[in-house]
Amino acid sequence: MKQPEILLKTRRFDVVRLSYQSADGQTHQREVARHPGAVTVLPLLGDGRVCLIRNYRVAVDRTLIELPAGTLEPGEDPLVTARRELEEETGYRCDALEPLCEFFMSPGILSERMLLFLATGLTAGPPRLEAGEQIENLLVSWRDAMRLIERGEIHDAKTLTGLLWYDRFSRLPDAT
Repeated sequence: MKQPEILLKTRRFDVVRLSYQSADGQTHQREVARHPGAVTVLPLLGDGRVCLIRNYRVAVDRTLIELPAGTLEPGEDPLVTARRELEEETGYRCDALEPLCEFFMSPGILSERMLLFLATGLTAGPPRLEAGEQIENLLVSWRDAMRLIERGEIHDAKTLTGLLWYDRFSRLPDAT
């Protein structure tokens, strides 16, 4: 693959044109968004409730139900990012962060790799929202989180992935 051609440079991502050869020797070009990666956090309270957020997303002009998340700063440890984003978006601080899985958000056009962490030992505090963010906490039981998915009320891919991964592979105490 030859050096990418930068088409657009923004604060959070770049759009580049990549040239590559397929197995049959043909040369192809694709435009992709290069993203530094991000984290998402599944905050689980001691009583089994999960802290979701209602987050207005200008790109889709809708308020979505999501897990807290944020973009990695250059050279930043994902654990640092996860702690920062959890506190900024929800106000919660955590005693423990456990890595659960990683996944790509939309690998056909986007290089963003998302790392999912479980946050436990939560202590409430005030959120520190960035300018323009419209976020509020939504504390629900695990069962109610699954009902939100069943009813089609969660549309955010990282939230669906995080909740369903944890539901499938964790050992939840009684999922109330």
